[in-house]
Amino acid sequence: MPHQTHEIDRDSALLSRRSLLRGSAAIGVGAFLSGIPLGRMAFAAGTPGWEAVTALCSSYVDQGKVANMVAALGWGQGAAVSIDRGVLALGEPAKADIDSLYRLYSMTKPITGMAVMMLIDEGKLGLDQPLAEILPKFATMKVQKVYDGGIGPDDLEPAARPITIRNLLTHTAGLGYTIIQKGPIKDAYEAAGLVPGQVTKLPMLKDMFGKFEPVGSLEAFADGLADMPLVAQPGTRWSYSVAMDLLGRVVEVASGQSFDAFLQERIFDPCGMASTWFTVPESELGRLTTNYGVLNGKLVPIDPPALSIYADKPAFPMGGAGLVSSPRDYDRFLQMLVGYGKIDGKRVMSELAVRVGTSNLLPEGAETKGTFIEGAGFGAAGRVSSEGSYGWGGAAGTVAFANLRLGLRAGLFTQYMPAEAYPVSSEFPVAVITDLSAMKAAA
Repeated sequence: MPHQTHEIDRDSALLSRRSLLRGSAAIGVGAFLSGIPLGRMAFAAGTPGWEAVTALCSSYVDQGKVANMVAALGWGQGAAVSIDRGVLALGEPAKADIDSLYRLYSMTKPITGMAVMMLIDEGKLGLDQPLAEILPKFATMKVQKVYDGGIGPDDLEPAARPITIRNLLTHTAGLGYTIIQKGPIKDAYEAAGLVPGQVTKLPMLKDMFGKFEPVGSLEAFADGLADMPLVAQPGTRWSYSVAMDLLGRVVEVASGQSFDAFLQERIFDPCGMASTWFTVPESELGRLTTNYGVLNGKLVPIDPPALSIYADKPAFPMGGAGLVSSPRDYDRFLQMLVGYGKIDGKRVMSELAVRVGTSNLLPEGAETKGTFIEGAGFGAAGRVSSEGSYGWGGAAGTVAFANLRLGLRAGLFTQYMPAEAYPVSSEFPVAVITDLSAMKAAA
């Protein structure tokens, strides 16, 4: 059990937080609407709708850049507005909608982050508790002297301080990621099966998207990470990592439940997220969209539903990139957050846990220059802004955020890889801001 000094300071937590999406313009959402009452802005007769978001979705589908694009937007505890364009798979008649299924990839991370915040709030974990108190194998870590340098004995030095739960939540633990690291450390992660993500099981595509097999359990994953050198000293640098997958194991040890069972019992069921899984049931594969690779400007199916890797049980529940969900379900998660832990009148997590988890938790002095979050803060597995926005995006084109001060929920869903093939993650927040500006003008 954590010491009392590791727990959230309930008297000062709301007063001491420093103030989405990987460089997105969503950081400025709140400033556009300051002083406008929510009800008047969102529901007044004649107020413009989501024209810019609609145009964005239509443009991508009409130009054949994606098979579908669905946006889910909402205010407070009100029902979501759904903007649906396209079909589940090119050449097929079934239309995509708010209940279609999408691979979330890294949009899984904020869900894991909030699971950890629940345990911190309950005193089963501490925000600044050393990880080694939960997983003792992390007690004596070595660190690369040069980021992505060698990993031999002469290339390493002892960790200057312990890894903490805060470090894990904010990607400042010094852990690596095969999608980020280069050189010997990347090779070592892959050889050890520390690859917490899956793309396709089509043989002709596995070499392109990763042929390495992950270890068989969260416990084995955590043990393997403890044997790897860190890429940076804990607390000194924001480096995108496998930390949320490791936190899945932390949740198991701290809660006494399997990670997937904890999410189901504590988040999915209470939030009414009936279409969120690590494995898509056979009966629901008809709702699963096809994931495409953008290769030489053309869309190539890399994970069709009939042969989807997400129809099989994964090696372990991957808290960093493993969930499949619907736009409606993910909006329910955001609705709980903008309700400060409540949804449909039911409390899922405490208001304090939500406020702290969506605030800037970066360690003092952690370097963020040149990273996805330069110029912003980072909370429990999501980018945060001084305007009250919290969120993240996924590797297959999904992106979502909540602005708690406004009660705004916004998510965009499509399926293509790599995410960098199109600027969806930056264009969606810009479209949202454009529409909010029109609402402000009309209010």
